[in-house]
Amino acid sequence: MSTLVGKKAPKFSATAVINGKSIVRNYGLDQFIGKKYVLLFFYTKDFSGICPSELHDFQDRIDQFKSKNVEVIGCSADSEESHLAWLNLDKAKGGIKGITYTLISDMSKTINANYGTLAGHYEMDENDQLIATGPMIPYRGLFLIDKDGVVQHQLINHFTLVRNVDEVLRVIDALQYFEEKGEFCPIK
Repeated sequence: MSTLVGKKAPKFSATAVINGKSIVRNYGLDQFIGKKYVLLFFYTKDFSGICPSELHDFQDRIDQFKSKNVEVIGCSADSEESHLAWLNLDKAKGGIKGITYTLISDMSKTINANYGTLAGHYEMDENDQLIATGPMIPYRGLFLIDKDGVVQHQLINHFTLVRNVDEVLRVIDALQYFEEKGEFCPIK
C-alpha cells in the first residue's frame, strides 16, 4: 500500500471500548473533524508480551496529548470483549488496567487493511471483504490525523518494534508549530 500522508484518513465505523469500560457501536473519526487531532495507532494483539508497556506509555502521557488537543485511539483486530478482559487485568499480570483512551475492535481487519497495517496474505472480494490466504496480523502502525481529517504523519513498524512516545509528541509539536507560525519547527 502507498502512503496515506497528505490524503484523507480512511473512514470507518467500528465497535470500541471507551474509558476502559463502555462499549459503543459505530465509533468513527468523523466526530473529531474540525475539533481535534487524532493519533490513531494499531497494535498487534491483546495479551501480547510487548504491547502492554507501549499502551501504558501512551496512557502515562495522556495529559500531554490532551493539552495538545489530540485524541488518542488504539486499534487491534481483537474483539471488544477481549479489549475489556485485557483492560480488567492488572498491569503486574500483563494487563492494561487503567488505560482510559479508546480501543477499537477491528475483527474484520478492514480498518487495518485500509490503513496498510495488515501483515499476511489476503485479497479483497467484490464486497470489500477480506479473504485470507494465510495468517493476518496487524503491524504496529501510527497515524497523526489533523483537524481536517488529513493524515500528516504515518509510521508502520514490524510487530516487535515498539514506538517512542516522546518522538510522537515531538511530531505533534512540529505539526502544530507549523500550523501556528507557518514555518518549520526547529529540532529540539
